[in-house]
Amino acid sequence: MQRSLESLVQLLESYRGRDKVIRTVCYGSQLVGGVLSRGAEVDVRSQRLGKSLLLFSAQLSHCRTVLRLFDDLSMLAYSHSYGLGNGEEDAAVRWISVLNNVADQLYYPCEHIAWAADAELIRVKSDKWWLFSTVLWGTSLLLGILRSLRVLLLLRKKLKKRHEGRNSRSQLRRQMRGELLSILSSMADLSNAIHWMPPGFLWAGHFPNWLVGLMGTTSSLIGLIQMNAGSGDQSDTTQSSPE
Repeated sequence: MQRSLESLVQLLESYRGRDKVIRTVCYGSQLVGGVLSRGAEVDVRSQRLGKSLLLFSAQLSHCRTVLRLFDDLSMLAYSHSYGLGNGEEDAAVRWISVLNNVADQLYYPCEHIAWAADAELIRVKSDKWWLFSTVLWGTSLLLGILRSLRVLLLLRKKLKKRHEGRNSRSQLRRQMRGELLSILSSMADLSNAIHWMPPGFLWAGHFPNWLVGLMGTTSSLIGLIQMNAGSGDQSDTTQSSPE
């Protein structure tokens, strides 16, 4: 119990760890709130609790949006250090990663403008800027999935080589599990990103609150697992994950 408490405190003391905890609680509240709200016709008390949880989730989401106002420089520093990915062995992984960094870098100013517009700090309509940020986020997730699939293919080829030692094979399998988790996480987030697109685009606008919460909670828990294992993706080490 004491060790678990110490681990939680240590997680909350770091910005990335705190963001992941807030994200998990945010989507978890939306999941539970959405489920309780569905039974509103049967239980009024459940309806009230569900609405309260949905409001709490919205406030946590807004909190994360405000905190991301300070993520531009950390993302820029990562993008600068990665450059054109000259250290990558595979050209496909290299250019997918570069495009991923560009999408992530452009996401932040778009979201900042949308936030400032909603806060009436600037006189522009926020709708198109929220759309730009959602498109960029979805693009980043899609590129991340493609990158992980490519890395999985490369790791599988290495695993088939007979001269690989036992320790090396074990490490390759761990890396493959990490990439699979990244794909599952990104797919869950991508489903939500599509839901927040304008009506008429695939299943945009059709997810109930509980399903949005389920997808987000799944992605968030995977992120916590990856952070605990020290095998998170680049967004774990550079900036908080959007949405």
